[in-house]
Amino acid sequence: MATDKELSDFLKSVEKRAFKRTAYTVRDDDAALDIVQDAMIRLAEKYADRPAAELPLLFQRILSNATMDWFRRRKVRNAVMQNLSDFEGAGEDGSDFDLLEMLETVEGSMGAESAADIVSREQTLLIIEEAVSNLPGRQREAFLLRYWEEMDVAETASVMGCSEGSVKTHCSRAVHALAKVLGAKGIRP
Repeated sequence: MATDKELSDFLKSVEKRAFKRTAYTVRDDDAALDIVQDAMIRLAEKYADRPAAELPLLFQRILSNATMDWFRRRKVRNAVMQNLSDFEGAGEDGSDFDLLEMLETVEGSMGAESAADIVSREQTLLIIEEAVSNLPGRQREAFLLRYWEEMDVAETASVMGCSEGSVKTHCSRAVHALAKVLGAKGIRP
C-alpha cells in the first residue's frame, strides 16, 4: 500500500509530463489541465491502497482513459449542440507550456549560455514540439510514452491497450516521421 507521501511524491513527479502529453493530444491547455487533475483525483480516490510500484502504470492508464472520455464527451456535445464556440479552441497548440523550464530543471542552470544559444535552443524545441504534435494520435501516444515517459514496450502496450508489436510499429513510424520533418528543417542529432 502506498503511503500518502509516496502518492503525493509520485503525482508531483508526473504532473508536468502528464500535462504536456495531454496538451499534445487534446490541443487545449485548459482541457488538458482538467483531464490531468481528474486522472490524479481518480488515482488518489480509487487506487491509493495499491503498492507504490503499481502507481505509474495505473496513472498512465487512467490518464489515457480520461483523455478518451474527453474526446467522446466533446464529440457528443458537438453533435447535439452544434455550438460554434467549441470550434474556436481547435487551433490551440499548447505553446504556453515551456519546455525550456523542464530543460532547466534537468540540466541545472542555463546562466552560462549566451542569449543566442538560448534563443536557438528555444526555436529548436518549438520546432520539435510542433513536429511531435503533428504526428498521428497513436504514433504520438506511443512515442511520448516510450521516450518521454521512459516506459518499456510492455508497459506502453499495457497503457495503450495494444500489442507490443503495435507499440514498436507506432514508435518506429513516429521516429522516422520526426527524423524526416526535422531533417528537412536542418535539425540533426
